[in-house]
Amino acid sequence: MKLPWNSHSGFKLDLAANLTASAWSMLIQLVCVPLYIRFLGVEAYGLIGFYLMLQAMLQVLDLGLSPTMNREMARYSVQPEKADEARDLVRTLEVGYWLIGMVIGAAILMAAPWLAVHWIKAGAIPVRSVVQTVMLMGALAFFQWPFSFYQGGLVGLRHQVLVNVMKVGAATLVGLGGVLIIWRVSTTIHALLIWQICVNAVCVATLRICLWSSLPSSERRARFDLVVAQNVRGFAAGMTGIAVTSLVLTQADKLLASKLFSLRTFGYYALAWSLANSPLVVAGCLFNVSFPRMSALVSAGDEEAMSQLYHRGSQLMAVLILPVAAIVSLFSFEILHLWIGNSETASGAAPILSVLFAGSAINALLYLPFVLQLAAGWTKLPLVAGVVSIMILVPLMFPMAKYFGPVGAASIWTMLNVLNMLIAVPIMHRRLLRGETWNYFEDIGLPLLGVVSTVTLGRLMFTKFDSRLATIAVLSGLWLVSQLVAVLAAPLVRTSLVHHFSKRSVSYV
Repeated sequence: MKLPWNSHSGFKLDLAANLTASAWSMLIQLVCVPLYIRFLGVEAYGLIGFYLMLQAMLQVLDLGLSPTMNREMARYSVQPEKADEARDLVRTLEVGYWLIGMVIGAAILMAAPWLAVHWIKAGAIPVRSVVQTVMLMGALAFFQWPFSFYQGGLVGLRHQVLVNVMKVGAATLVGLGGVLIIWRVSTTIHALLIWQICVNAVCVATLRICLWSSLPSSERRARFDLVVAQNVRGFAAGMTGIAVTSLVLTQADKLLASKLFSLRTFGYYALAWSLANSPLVVAGCLFNVSFPRMSALVSAGDEEAMSQLYHRGSQLMAVLILPVAAIVSLFSFEILHLWIGNSETASGAAPILSVLFAGSAINALLYLPFVLQLAAGWTKLPLVAGVVSIMILVPLMFPMAKYFGPVGAASIWTMLNVLNMLIAVPIMHRRLLRGETWNYFEDIGLPLLGVVSTVTLGRLMFTKFDSRLATIAVLSGLWLVSQLVAVLAAPLVRTSLVHHFSKRSVSYV
């Protein structure tokens, strides 16, 4: 049976929609963050970084419901006779999700005084203002919480273009609208958070309407039914376990930094993470379009097609991620200075950014192995790998942060991903796509070698820049050269591009 999402044109459209939305969101961030710092100050931006950390930590309470919605809606989309069951599942999980959101919002509101006094090192910001800010964070968390739930359902129903249009609109309103608010209305973080609360409330309501209108029609109203939810608890439980370990490994450094360092230093750390997260955003785009396709191929037992998708995806990930990662890691000060326009801030955040961005790039290269494991229903390996990583690396975080500062805390993230690549991937290939371990390391290793060599040579040749224009010109040229090197070192990507452009040239003849 030809599955509705198993087409090359559909893959390209979905990937283009995801990349476009992510690129736009990152562009909005690049424009807005310097303006946030300019209008609010780096300490207030540290509070924004604290909320982003808090938001990421709270995702563990998702309980695997968002990926479960994705998976189940995809299954129901080809089973129209189960329309009632699909609608009951959405209603049941929706009620549970909103209840969790209410608990989260209330918990943050009640904990605000304690967090402001005993956790956040406010510095020049009055404690009363910090308390009010954290209370607003509780309201924002409540309205942001259901976003991933409704998004997961729409993606499962193959409405990725619609979801990404919504993402673009939300990012624009939150980012540019927020800048307008603090520029023309009130130069306070309170005004910014109130604006974000209003935007997220409207976005969640819109997503809810879109999801319910996209579900198959039924003659009766959807109802709350725990029996239907029981059918998905196994997969949801596995995803919850992975989310817990991922949470500890990705947020422990930020939690420790927010406790040990001043709000200014944590502001530098949050600023570095705002850029270092970009490889994961790009990797998430490829994950979103690869996961349902890989799941279909696993179900069909088509190992040859699985291998092609896996290796093509791995090479594409390397081509998309490595050139930018090498340049940001080796030219972190120049990029931050271009972006923020403040030498002190750039100097404070640059070493942290170099380490974090390298770790995020390695993590992005691990997404295709993760896709393969989840598609095969093998949640045990990433769960065990996460637990072992926690046991080994988390105890190192405190001494690394204490004796080496924020760079020491950041280095744990890079060490974690290097170990996962060297240990977990070969273990995976003993069971899935056996004998293809070396092929995977060739997929990412050849582009890595070529790109790092090229950008390192550029770093040695250009040690000082006379102007912002010269800096932009040199970095842009170096990126183009390293991008070409990456494509040439990735044979499957190179062949696909040659085939694509040869077809276009023939169509013009």
